[in-house]
Amino acid sequence: MLPLPQFDHASDEPIYRQLYAFVREAILSGRLAPGERIPPTRELAGQLGLNRTTVASAYELLETEGLIRGHVGRGSFVAGPAPLDTSILWNERFLSAPLADPPIPSLPPGGETISFTSARPAEDLFPIDEFRAACLEVVQGGEAAAILQLGSPFGYAPLRRHLLAGAPAHDDLLITNGCQQALDLLQRLFTQPGDAVLVEDPIYPGLKNVFARAGVRTVGVPVGPDGIDVEALPRLIARERPRMLVVTPNFQNPTGVTMPLAARHALLKIARAAGLVLVENDIYGDLRYQGEALPTLKQLDETGDTLQIKSYSKLAFPGLRVGWIAGPHPVIVRLADLKQWIDLHSDQLSQAVLLRFSESGRLAKHRQRMIEAGTARLHAVLAACQQYLPAGSRFTRPQGGMNLWVRLPEPLDATELLPRAQALGVSYLPGRYFAVSRTEPGALRLSFAGLPPDRIEKGLRILGSLFVEEVERMRSARSAGLAPAIV
Repeated sequence: MLPLPQFDHASDEPIYRQLYAFVREAILSGRLAPGERIPPTRELAGQLGLNRTTVASAYELLETEGLIRGHVGRGSFVAGPAPLDTSILWNERFLSAPLADPPIPSLPPGGETISFTSARPAEDLFPIDEFRAACLEVVQGGEAAAILQLGSPFGYAPLRRHLLAGAPAHDDLLITNGCQQALDLLQRLFTQPGDAVLVEDPIYPGLKNVFARAGVRTVGVPVGPDGIDVEALPRLIARERPRMLVVTPNFQNPTGVTMPLAARHALLKIARAAGLVLVENDIYGDLRYQGEALPTLKQLDETGDTLQIKSYSKLAFPGLRVGWIAGPHPVIVRLADLKQWIDLHSDQLSQAVLLRFSESGRLAKHRQRMIEAGTARLHAVLAACQQYLPAGSRFTRPQGGMNLWVRLPEPLDATELLPRAQALGVSYLPGRYFAVSRTEPGALRLSFAGLPPDRIEKGLRILGSLFVEEVERMRSARSAGLAPAIV
């Protein structure tokens, strides 16, 4: 039988992580035997006085590790560890510890859900018929056999030529499995454990974690209304002696802000003087909904040293995993060597289909639909934030991209409020997932591009009601606690 744990509510460790650690230890120590039934989430939540979502999150971690198994209609049961003489104790063999960041929260299955969690395009906007046509043209074409053969680590040559059209003569290009692999390759080539890398703070968790896994220190540079704080760079460079600077000038993730032209010029000057490897993440650059487009760092850099990563994932089809790195030829050659050792080359069929999708004019038409939809969704999220968020809230006003950053009034905590929001059928990502050097308890990211305007409005109405209710509750509690003593 599962004993009831004692929680430390003053700890920075979330309650669901404390519950997970408690049950995990009970299983690994043998206090809970294989096959033993553990209480359903609703029952245990009632016993512990917790939200059911909190218990479900702990069970999800245990199931991911293979320590428990859920059976429909029967409940959850202890699955291991297996006896010593029949299996390897895998947890004792792992040489790398899990990342410190908790897993991205998800809504419990079933029911109507509104998720602001993931920065991805909406499936209902995918031009499926046009995509099928592009696939058919590729597989029925004369190059089909060659496309299905082993290829070059540099990528599918016709796609490389297409992407390099109009680029400076000294530039070369490597096709990758999305921007995440591009970041991983750059980390492998330019950093080693103990090195420092400057990144925006807050920043996309996948970027932060690719360096953390390699033992590389990420040093956060604050992000303000004009993007990364350029004035803070010289001090941080002198103090940290970083090897690399990674920046997202257009529609930064998670804040959605864009660097002005003057700041771009200043950043290039600073990076050049310091001899930094400058990496520009331009994954959202094609998704501008209003305002004038600005030249990228790559376009502004007269030296040609800036490395730029891009992808089709935000504009077209994320599942195809086609991205690229553009930069000086010697760098691309070394990156291709690394890529060959990792996975030989990126999938050529996806590359060929996306090339056909682009050259046929279908991508340009799809981009126009994406811009129109994105414009409507951006207007919807800005209007809903203005209407429903509690007084004192602040939020960014992007001109494109997929994300918006909210700062709730103190002392609201976005992490503590998330389970209650999920119980109401709405999810978002708290600011702690994006923090590098500083944490904003009241911050959260709203990814709006995957939702139609009516769902955006409904989701913000639910969140706003929850946040306002919590502000009023805390204000009432504070007033009661501050009442003067009667003598």
